[in-house]
Amino acid sequence: MLNKIEITFEGDHVRVIADGDKDYHFQNRLWQEVAAACEEHECFKILGISHTTTPLEAVEGYDTARIFRELKIDNRYRLAWVETNAESRNMTEFIATVLANRGLPGRLFDTEEEATKWLLQAD
Repeated sequence: MLNKIEITFEGDHVRVIADGDKDYHFQNRLWQEVAAACEEHECFKILGISHTTTPLEAVEGYDTARIFRELKIDNRYRLAWVETNAESRNMTEFIATVLANRGLPGRLFDTEEEATKWLLQAD
């Protein structure tokens, strides 16, 4: 399984690149690293860009909400995400819906420009 996580602090947000095959272990590692970076920089605005080659299974998508709760990713966070692979977008939309239904942060966008504008316009 090939995947990549890159996390950088951009001064006003945390930028996350999460490419490749996705599974529960990848999701868990990804969000642990994101939460740690947010705490380290005291910045809870996250711009995520992914190109998913193999998406999560639906049950693993449900588990994302549990991962968020365990890591205390809550309403302090503002999460804008872009999935660049159209074939994987349905699962990313599903995860965004699961998070929203549980009152957890996250919104999906079509472009990085839209996501960045939304992420940085509100405090």
